[in-house]
Amino acid sequence: MMVIDEAAQLKECESTIPLQLPGLRHAILIGDEKQLPAMVQSKICEKAEFGRSLFERLVLLGHKKHLLNVQYRMHPKISLFPNNEFYEKKIMDGPNVTAAIYEKRFLKGDIFGSYSFINVSSGKEVLDEEHSTRNMAEVLVVAEIVTNLQRESVSSNHKVCVGCISPYKAQVFAIEQIIGKRYSTDVKSDFSVNVRSVDGFQGGEEDVIIISTVRCNGSGLVGFLSNIQRANVALISGHIVNCFVCFLCRYCLWILGNAATLVNSGSIWKNIVIDSKARDCYFDAIDDIRLAQAVLSAAVELGQIDTLLRTDSPLFKTAKWKVLFCENFSKSIAKTKDVKISKEVISLLVKLSSGWRKSEKKRMINNKGGSYSALLEVYNVKYLKLIWTIDILQQDLIHAQVLKIWDILPAYQIPNLNLVLPMTWPNNGNNVSGTGSAHSERDQNLARQLSAMSLNDKPGSSRSSKFKTKKGGMIKAVWQPFVESIAQKR
Repeated sequence: MMVIDEAAQLKECESTIPLQLPGLRHAILIGDEKQLPAMVQSKICEKAEFGRSLFERLVLLGHKKHLLNVQYRMHPKISLFPNNEFYEKKIMDGPNVTAAIYEKRFLKGDIFGSYSFINVSSGKEVLDEEHSTRNMAEVLVVAEIVTNLQRESVSSNHKVCVGCISPYKAQVFAIEQIIGKRYSTDVKSDFSVNVRSVDGFQGGEEDVIIISTVRCNGSGLVGFLSNIQRANVALISGHIVNCFVCFLCRYCLWILGNAATLVNSGSIWKNIVIDSKARDCYFDAIDDIRLAQAVLSAAVELGQIDTLLRTDSPLFKTAKWKVLFCENFSKSIAKTKDVKISKEVISLLVKLSSGWRKSEKKRMINNKGGSYSALLEVYNVKYLKLIWTIDILQQDLIHAQVLKIWDILPAYQIPNLNLVLPMTWPNNGNNVSGTGSAHSERDQNLARQLSAMSLNDKPGSSRSSKFKTKKGGMIKAVWQPFVESIAQKR
């Protein structure tokens, strides 16, 4: 009798060697053809299916196989998707994994449950010299999660084994570089971290697995990530003796990826994202304050701040105020090379969009005639000044207040700032200009607004209205043509 373990990973030609042993009467092959086959580098050999195993050939020929259909090592929330997707729902969870004691939380928050897909939308994929792909946003998120796991492990005095895996060697190397040698790789230690490729992890076992899928592009290209066998290994995270007998990931599986890219790929990963949403296991990295900081750091350090400073940015996903950015601001912030300033600007914008403001006393601007609220808000960011206003944006049938970010520049440049400041009027379907009592009343309302702004001369004249900044600089207010007629009427 001959027993071949890992039979699905052995090339067919290699299996024929022991089968030639004299006197052999019985052969038992143990494996899983749905996981990764033997490695074949030659494209010609791969096309000729040289890497196919004897196990897979016998399955394809309809040879009877016995399914070991009870798994004892993976939390049911982790086994649910691969069981439905790959094994026709034939796998049952053992009594030990369905017990309440098997539910373990290593970090606080729903985002770190037994199974999660964590969307890292602001990443960027980059090819290295060997044409392997990496994504530094996901690298820093992985590093942040590991740091928090180690901190919790020490404070709770609980042993934790962590595995960080990715299908790309460049990503594995980048994670290793960031994590460094801070953590032990010995699974017998109180806290261990092992970083490997998906292929390299097949056969291991960890308490927590973090998968970095890396790919992030508008076209939905995911390369060999679409390989169903590789996806299966990544999800069930381990060597399986003919379906779910020995698992790598025991308690928690957290998948990092760009949801839009994976959905657009049309691959198995599209199903993973859709399934996570249906099961309320889908989260955005930006929703967790710790991971949001890691994403922010990656964007700033890699010069990708433009991915965060846009209206649809995940930074403002839950903001109370809609934020609009002027072109001048985008250009100015792009020129800022100081990482600390960029981070402080983003932090300030997030606070403003949530409703935070300086005290009224600090927001007053003084002039010879007394004090009045500034049309322009000027907030300090180190030696720079962030300039913004409250604008009005029409949304369907209503007008809504929004934050308009004009620019960020040194104080000495503010006197030269030339801005077109918005006016507002009732949205009743009529034009501002015209005759009649309703129009007159509306004109008077606009005139009162102009009067409150101390506009004593029509725009464009040599005596255009001016407003003093806190530093004494002068800002010209240039008004739209239709307002000129109102000012003249007044």
